[in-house]
Amino acid sequence: MSGLLPDADSGSVITVGTFDGVHLGHHRVLEEIDDRARRSGRRSLLVTFEPHPLEIVNPPAAPPLLTLAHERREVLAQSEVQAVVFMPFTRELSQLSAEEFVRLLMRRYHLRELVIGSDHGMGRGRAGDVNVLRTLGRKLDFSVDVVKAVSVDGRSVSSSLIRRAVAGGDLERAARFLGRPYSLTAPVVPGAGRGRTIGYRTINLELPDHRKLLPPDGVYAVRVEWAGGISGGMMHQGPRPTFGDARRSLEVHLFDHEPDLYGQLVKLCWVARLRDVRAFPTPDALKRQLDHDFAAARAALTGSAGPTSH
Repeated sequence: MSGLLPDADSGSVITVGTFDGVHLGHHRVLEEIDDRARRSGRRSLLVTFEPHPLEIVNPPAAPPLLTLAHERREVLAQSEVQAVVFMPFTRELSQLSAEEFVRLLMRRYHLRELVIGSDHGMGRGRAGDVNVLRTLGRKLDFSVDVVKAVSVDGRSVSSSLIRRAVAGGDLERAARFLGRPYSLTAPVVPGAGRGRTIGYRTINLELPDHRKLLPPDGVYAVRVEWAGGISGGMMHQGPRPTFGDARRSLEVHLFDHEPDLYGQLVKLCWVARLRDVRAFPTPDALKRQLDHDFAAARAALTGSAGPTSH
């Protein structure tokens, strides 16, 4: 992905949307605008928003996010699109009509072709549907094309469908819709050091912004990536009732690795849920359960795509 924007001569093939999750349906749209741009000698451009529009227009209705802004940037940097603009979504922007917003795209980014999803709505109140935009295209001389939704398991892939899967702990379904495991990118922070006393040293991840959707608390098989390394592991997500600690934590035991990652950003991928959070009568009882979790996580990672460590 390039940060260069199109000039007035070449123009751009644009798509617009929140793109939360950057799922398979989003990638299909990005592939389409990139293909069209290459054929026409133009630049493919995604115009997306930060924060989510509903956080401004109707905060109580704003959904939890599959990808925070830095995570969207991370995924989009590996996508098909040539350039991305993160447009600040403000109250003023929300009041623009579809025509006013299209004229903004033409003025700033030299819109020549607009590619949208079938359920797209642009401008104030999402009034700019496909028919409105095609009418504007004829008036202002740009083309409008619609990309059909991508279906998986007989369902049209959408961010809301993935949110339901993640919230329900159905990580396998979420991964099929996303085209990759559900993940979190966060820094490693100091922990209480309890893990090493029972033979399971852990890294602790900073809890994300409250807007980030997490699956239900529990123990998970995970993969962790950092600069120069990747490892399978098991993670405790939630409170630590055995130690009387009600605060939520993200503690990961890495298999076969003990890197010093304090302060570093790591990417955590949820792979499989192993069990609920439970209180144990003694640290020794917890240690015996962790031995079972260790074996179950190894098996889950061996049975999923990708390496557990290297």
